Amino acid sequence: MNESILKIYEKLYNLYGPQGWWPLIDLESENLNKSGTTHGYHPLNYELPETEKQKYEIILGSILTQNTAWTSAEKALLNLKKITNFNPEKILSLDDEVLKKAVRPAGFLNQKSTYIRGITKFFSSLEGTTPSRNEILKVKGVGNETADSILLYAYKKPEFVVDTYTRRIFSNLSLVDEKISYMELKKLFENNLPLSVPIYQEYHALLVEHAKRYYRKKPYDDILKI
Repeated sequence: MNESILKIYEKLYNLYGPQGWWPLIDLESENLNKSGTTHGYHPLNYELPETEKQKYEIILGSILTQNTAWTSAEKALLNLKKITNFNPEKILSLDDEVLKKAVRPAGFLNQKSTYIRGITKFFSSLEGTTPSRNEILKVKGVGNETADSILLYAYKKPEFVVDTYTRRIFSNLSLVDEKISYMELKKLFENNLPLSVPIYQEYHALLVEHAKRYYRKKPYDDILKI
C-alpha cells in the first residue's frame, strides 16, 4: 500500500478544508476558502444532488467544463438555465444556433452543443436509473475524466476522477511517472484509499485547489513533499 496517497489527502484537507464539490447554481451556500468562483459549493453536505434535475445540471457541467475554466462553463450553464431551466426535453428541442449561442462562453461551441444533445438523450433514456461506466463512455464526447466526474458527483459512485492537475502534482512529487496512463493513476488512488465517495470527491477537489495555488507555472514549488 502506498501510504503517501492518504498522507497527501490528509495534508490537503488540513490546508484547505472541505471543498463541497460539485457546485450547483441554485444553492445559496458558498466555499469562501477556495480559489476562483465560490458560489454553489456545499462543504460537508454529501447528500447532493438530491433530484434528477440537479444530476442533469452536474452532467451538463461536466461536458461544458471540458478544456475550459469553471467560470466559463458556469456562464454557459446560466444561459441554459435561463432558456430551459435544465429541462432535457427543452434542450433537445432548441434550435442548433440557439444552443450554440448558449454554450459559447464555454468554448468549442460546435463540439459542445453536439455533446450536450448526446448526453441529454442518454440521460433521458436512463429514466432515473444509474448508468455503468462503460455505458457513459459510449456517449460521444465523454472520455474517462468526464465519465468518472458524472459517476462520482452526479450519481455518488466511488470512481476516482483524474485530471491534468492530478498527474502534474504527483509526477512533480516523484510519486508517478509523468506519462502514467489515466487508468493506472486512477487505480493507484482507488487501491490506496478507503472506498468512500466523500473522500474521492474531496481529494479530487483539493488537488484542483492546490494546483491553482502552486502549479500555474514552472518551476513548481510544492509544499506537499513528504
